[in-house]
Amino acid sequence: MEEQKAILKEAAADGYNAADRPFDFVGEGGATALVCEPDPAVREKISSGIKAIGYQITAPETARDTLKAMRFHIFDLVVVNDLFDTTNPEANDVLQYLENLNMATRRRFFVALVSEKYRTMDNMVAFNRSVNLVINLKSIDDVGKIIKQGVADNKAFYHVFHETLVKKGKG
Repeated sequence: MEEQKAILKEAAADGYNAADRPFDFVGEGGATALVCEPDPAVREKISSGIKAIGYQITAPETARDTLKAMRFHIFDLVVVNDLFDTTNPEANDVLQYLENLNMATRRRFFVALVSEKYRTMDNMVAFNRSVNLVINLKSIDDVGKIIKQGVADNKAFYHVFHETLVKKGKG
C-alpha cells in the first residue's frame, strides 16, 4: 500500500514534461488506448487487435509511466494485465489508481482486464475488480472483437445516463 502511494506521489510530483504526453495529435473522433501488458508478444496481439478497430495506442513499460501518461490524457480504452509491473494482481498500481478516480472521471475510461485466472466476459469478476470487461489470455487472439463488443454493450448500457448528463449541462 505504501509502495503504491509512493508511485502515485512520484508520478504526480513530476513537473510538466511534453515527452510524458502519450500523443502529439489525435484527430476529431479519434479513440485512444493504453495497453499495459508485460509480455511483448501478447502486447503486440492486443495492439494489433485494437488498432484494427480504430484506436491509437500507447504502451508504457511500467506502472509509473502509465500513471504519468494518464495525468495528461483521458484514454477511451485501457487494457491492463492484472500482473502488469507487479507479481501480486491485488496490488496492481494501475488498477488501484483507476479504482480511486472520482466516478465522473472513471466512467470516461473503458477498462479491460487481461488475466489468465478469469473467464472472458465474466461480469461478476469485472464488477468485483472495478473494470468494464475481463479477457482471458486464451482469448487474446480475438481481443479486437471482444473489446468492440464490450464497448458497444457499455455505450448502450450508459446511453441514457450520458444523455441525461448532457441535458443537465454536466456531460
